[in-house]
Amino acid sequence: MKNILDYETVALVDEDDAIEIIDQTLLPGRIEIIRLHTAKEIWDAIYLLQVRGAPAIGVTAGFGLYLLMKHSKAPSYDEFMQELGEKSDYLNSSRPTAVNLSWALKRMEEHVKSYVGDGSFDKDAVIKEMKEEASRIKAEDIDVCRRIGENGLTLIKDGDGLLTHCNAGQLATCKYGTATAPMYLAHEKGWNIKVYCDETRPLLQGARLTAFELFSAGIDTTLLCDNMSASLMKTGAINAIFVGCDRVAANGDAANKIGTSMVATVAKRYNVPFYVCAPTSTIDINTPTGDQIRIEQRKPEEVTEMWYSERMAPEGVKVYNPAFDVTDNELITGIVTEFGVLRAPYDKAIKELFEKKNQK
Repeated sequence: MKNILDYETVALVDEDDAIEIIDQTLLPGRIEIIRLHTAKEIWDAIYLLQVRGAPAIGVTAGFGLYLLMKHSKAPSYDEFMQELGEKSDYLNSSRPTAVNLSWALKRMEEHVKSYVGDGSFDKDAVIKEMKEEASRIKAEDIDVCRRIGENGLTLIKDGDGLLTHCNAGQLATCKYGTATAPMYLAHEKGWNIKVYCDETRPLLQGARLTAFELFSAGIDTTLLCDNMSASLMKTGAINAIFVGCDRVAANGDAANKIGTSMVATVAKRYNVPFYVCAPTSTIDINTPTGDQIRIEQRKPEEVTEMWYSERMAPEGVKVYNPAFDVTDNELITGIVTEFGVLRAPYDKAIKELFEKKNQK
């Protein structure tokens, strides 16, 4: 019998001109696979969190842009690029905080430009190249997550208690996850780790998704409300914290699901190492600090009504519902990337990382 880890988070169904995803809004109660065909369906799936997690959103964007251009009627390169830009801008408007969305779309556009660099325009060949580039984005995500897991594994030991916030697991990527990758690899080695999952209000990604997938994998998993992590850390049960992120600024500030900065602040108080797991595609060297990261504001109903059989707040009350917060770099023990663990000062470490990466 299949469990949630046996399904692909994002898959291209080319013969049906579709992207196939797990509708994550229905988890854990129901596993439903849906297909996205139109620009509106892809946009809605990203905005409504049917597909979510920065890497998975990036993969969806890559496949989405390919599919939306697959049957383009544009007769010339200039018209093709204009159409490509319009469709890219539309998809990019679905979620403003996760940098992988804009990164993947830009990568697809730049690849088309480089492929047609000699001035010739063979539309069929360009479309084929777009499909191959989108497939590379997915393959790289799997490889990158595995390497993040291997680097994160060096920071823990058998028997450790680990805390995570939100979902930076397989459901947020194509395999392994980012923050959960060290946990999955530790489990593969037979280590007896204990993982604690914040429920992650208001959308409950920790309860519905992280606890679901880790428990399905056979990992010792405990769920807790967000406001319980401080008391847990005080007991000494937590040896390290691993979280994902949607954007890392050039100075090491990291935007992640709302509540992450609170976890990091408490971790500092109790001397618990706090690690941000980030593929280099999530590091935005064009954003100087976390102050420049645009934070998505969500609908108030997510706080006042969602998950309840009847409204749980007075009608007309104001609601503050940011989807993300920014964790200051001084609270971060290390940033775990596919190339190693970055340490403070992060501006210098990130600069050196990209210099080495560009040389390769």
